[in-house]
Amino acid sequence: MRTQLSLDEFRNEPFTDFSKPENKEAMLSALETVQSELGKEYPILIDGEKIALTSKFESRSPSNKEQVVGVFSEGDTDTSLVNRAIEAASEAFKTWKKVPAAERAEYLFKAADILRRRKHEFSAWMVYEVSKTWAEADGDTAEAIDFCEFYGREMLRWAEEQPTTPVAGEKTSFGYIPLGVGAIIPPWNFPLAIMAGMTMAAVVTGNTVVLKPSSDSPTIAAKFIEVLEEIGLPKGVVNFISGSVETGEAMVKHPKTRFISFTGSKGVGLHINEEAAKPREGQIWIKRVVAEMGGKDAIVVADDADLDSAASGIVSAAFGFQGQKCSACSRLIVDEKVHDELIEKVANLTKALTVGGPESDSTNVAAVINKRSFDKTLGYIEKGVAEGGRIVAGGKGDDSTGFFIEPTVITDVKPGATIEQEEIFAPVLAVIKAKDYDDALDIANGTEFGLTGAVYSKSEERLQQAREEFHVGNLYLNRKCTGALVGAHPFGGFNMSGTDSKAGGREYLLMFMQGKSIATKS
Repeated sequence: MRTQLSLDEFRNEPFTDFSKPENKEAMLSALETVQSELGKEYPILIDGEKIALTSKFESRSPSNKEQVVGVFSEGDTDTSLVNRAIEAASEAFKTWKKVPAAERAEYLFKAADILRRRKHEFSAWMVYEVSKTWAEADGDTAEAIDFCEFYGREMLRWAEEQPTTPVAGEKTSFGYIPLGVGAIIPPWNFPLAIMAGMTMAAVVTGNTVVLKPSSDSPTIAAKFIEVLEEIGLPKGVVNFISGSVETGEAMVKHPKTRFISFTGSKGVGLHINEEAAKPREGQIWIKRVVAEMGGKDAIVVADDADLDSAASGIVSAAFGFQGQKCSACSRLIVDEKVHDELIEKVANLTKALTVGGPESDSTNVAAVINKRSFDKTLGYIEKGVAEGGRIVAGGKGDDSTGFFIEPTVITDVKPGATIEQEEIFAPVLAVIKAKDYDDALDIANGTEFGLTGAVYSKSEERLQQAREEFHVGNLYLNRKCTGALVGAHPFGGFNMSGTDSKAGGREYLLMFMQGKSIATKS
């Protein structure tokens, strides 16, 4: 067992350098292995029992619509499943909450070891199921490892004796206990990292959960469930249901659900928050909601910025994983004095990106997640032009074999325009011209979101102004606004971006615990 004394200080998992022949070969081998396993069926798992329903749905590759990645039971067709899963989790909670923190943490360390050993395999699953490029998939797997390692260590820290103020004639103590049964509803865009992070944060703090992954990425979650089985996690601690809206709704509304951990769209997050606030018959607590709901993130470029560095960071942040990150740069706000020069650089870099299947290591931009996203994105591009925008790169889509959209840059976008305000979640960058730096910050703050943002400037005075005035949970100076690292950049935003939780931060585990104070008279 990795005791607290024997643990090394947390370090982020290194990213893979695929320019090295041995790493490239290892990834190609993993892709070949995973390809041979495509199309298998995965069961629902409740209290250790594997369940197959008559009604099925398929998870298909966004970059190859004919390619079935996995087959799953449609949980929505059996309304009893959620109740069974929550009852199983409730029963398991009675014993799991008493398991020492060090023992719970050890399960996370074991899971991290397996993920590290099978890193390329998990990355390959993401290449097929959600169309991540090699680098993006590798980063996702590394982050999943980080979450397990970091949260395991943090639980050991929170389990230590907490300080209290001495009182004459009393012995006082304070500690944290778990909440109960949680509903874990993760997104498809980080189908391993966020799913594993949300699940294991709840588990390591002593809770039991029902996990319902996105119907766009259930295979990766099912593969993670296999890891939990391999490490011997007790049955009922994590229960797995594949399904859609009805299943998630039932999990949220169940009176024995103590908390809901959700990552996804603003609309769904607000709905969950509303439903969770309504007490149901038999419910004896106020449900806690941990929600991360997206953003409309901006990079601000001042007139004194290094434009080459800015252009590189902008294109990477806007089009990495097809712009399908809540942290993605979807707005570029640039001082009018350097606007034309910067846009030329951004447009040229964007046009140089390679659009194609993610199985190739030369691909920069692959497919968006599904047909709905494809159609919606093209509609946003049309709307952007109709409202006065001008396309300087991309603008077209092709769904003949997969859901491919060219990385698109639209200039002459006005503050308040549709594509400047609404989260598109696709490879579309809206460019807004600002009169000066103050105007740029005003525009940047002019949305209902507040997740990530970045500023490029050589002026320390301007950077300090951004620190004080740019209202985002994750602010980056002279670098891109994506790529948060566990431990280094605790992640979560303000306003409609969520409930102010900070994934990968020191206080994140407190979202899944409650404090208990005990005083004993001498």
